[in-house]
Amino acid sequence: MSHFDIDKYADLKSPLHNFDPRAKLICILILMISIVLLNDLLYLMIGLIISVLFVLFSKLPILFILKRLRWVALFIFAVLVLLPFSVGTSVIFNFHFLNIYREGLILAVTIALKAFSVILLIFPMLATMKFVTFIKTLERLHVPNKLVQIITFTYRYIFVLLNELRRTLNSIEARSYKKHRTGFKLRVLGNAIGMLLVRSYERGERIYQSMLARGYSGRIKTRWQV
Repeated sequence: MSHFDIDKYADLKSPLHNFDPRAKLICILILMISIVLLNDLLYLMIGLIISVLFVLFSKLPILFILKRLRWVALFIFAVLVLLPFSVGTSVIFNFHFLNIYREGLILAVTIALKAFSVILLIFPMLATMKFVTFIKTLERLHVPNKLVQIITFTYRYIFVLLNELRRTLNSIEARSYKKHRTGFKLRVLGNAIGMLLVRSYERGERIYQSMLARGYSGRIKTRWQV
C-alpha cells in the first residue's frame, strides 16, 4: 500500500517543528483567514512574503513544496488567462477583438496572491507535525468529533480506495481495453466505477462491524497526547 508522504518531514528540527501544535494551528489559521479577507494588493504581497517566510522557517525542502504547488499553479494560470479578458469595463490593452480589462486583471492577481499564500501556509501547518498529532490537536481544540473522525478515516482509507482503483484499471488494461471502440470503453468504465462503489460500500460495512466488535462507541480512543 502506497502512502502520501504527509509525515515525511515531521521530525525535522525547526522553530515551527518545536512550536506547540495547538498554538501553531490557531495562529496559521488566523493568518490564512486574514489573508483571504484582504483585497488590497500591497497587503496581499506582504501576506505572500510572510507565507514564504513561514515556509523558510519550517526548513521543509523547497522541491517538496514546488512539486505539490504545480496543480495549484495550473488553476491559477487558468484564472490569470481568463479573468483579464472577461471581467470589467475599463480597457487597458486592446488587440483586434481581444480586450484586457483593468478590473479583471486586478481580480486575477488578487486571487492568485490569496491562493498561493494560503497554500504555502498549509505546508508549515501540516507537514511540521505527524498526522496523529494533528488529529489529537483538533480534539484538544474541541473541533466536532464527527469532523475529526471523518478526516481520520479519509486519510486512512483513501489509500485503500486508490489501490482498489489501481487494481481495477490494471485488470481492464490486461483485457486489451484500448483496442475496443469508444462505446465499449465507456460501458466498461461505467461498470468499473459501479463495481468500485459497491466494493467501497461493502468494505465500509465490514470495517464498521469490525470496529464495533472492538468496542467502538462513537469516539476513537488513543493514548497519544499533544
